[in-house]
Amino acid sequence: MAVIIVTGGFGALGRAVVRHLADAGHQVAAVDMAPVSTETLAKLTLGGVDLAEEHAVAEAYRNVVSDLGAIGGVVNIAGGFVWETVADGSLDSFDRMYRMNLRTAAASCRAAIPLLVEGSAIVNVGAAGAVRPGTGFAAYAASKTGVHALTESLAEELKGRGIRVNAVLPTIIDTPTNRADMPDADTSAWVSPEAAARVIAFLLSRESGAVTGAAIPLSLAG
Repeated sequence: MAVIIVTGGFGALGRAVVRHLADAGHQVAAVDMAPVSTETLAKLTLGGVDLAEEHAVAEAYRNVVSDLGAIGGVVNIAGGFVWETVADGSLDSFDRMYRMNLRTAAASCRAAIPLLVEGSAIVNVGAAGAVRPGTGFAAYAASKTGVHALTESLAEELKGRGIRVNAVLPTIIDTPTNRADMPDADTSAWVSPEAAARVIAFLLSRESGAVTGAAIPLSLAG
C-alpha cells in the first residue's frame, strides 16, 4: 500500500477518490485550498493550501512525507469551471482558469517529483470538453488542454525514473453542484464520482504499469 496525495480532496470527486483509496488500504493525504474538512477518510488533511503557489504546495508535500512517509502517488483534482462566451465574457477568465486548472496541476507535479519513489504514478484530471470545446468553453478548455500537454510531456520526462503520468478526461461528473447548475440536463450519461475514482485508482496501481502518457476519456456507454 502507498502514500497518495489527492489535491482538491475536499470536493465531491476528491472525497470519492480519497474514500476509494483509503478503503483499498492506502494512506491518503487530502490537500485543498478550502478549510479542513471532517467529511473525509484521509489519514492526513491539509486545508488552506494555495495549490497555485509553488512554495505552499512544496511545504505541504514535505509535511506529508514527514507524517506518512515516501509518496507513491499523486492525484491532481483541484480546479474550477466557468461557462462564458469569448465575446461577452472576460479575458480575466482565461487567467483564472489557467491558475485554477493548469497552474495547480503543474505546481503539484513539481513539488511531488523529487519526493516520488520509483514505481509511483501521477494522475491528472483533464476534461473531455477540452478535446472538441463548444460554445462557452474557451477559457476552461484552454486550461484543460494545458493539463493534457503537461501530462504527455511529463510522462516522457519521467519515464527514465519509472514514474508514470496519465490523465482522465471526464465528461460531466455527477455532483450536487453540477446538478444545481444544470437542473434541466439529462444526467443519464454523467459519470459518478465513484466510477471516476475507480479508474483513477487503477491508473495509480501496479496493474496499469504499462500505461503512461495516456488521456483516458470517462463517460457512460449506452
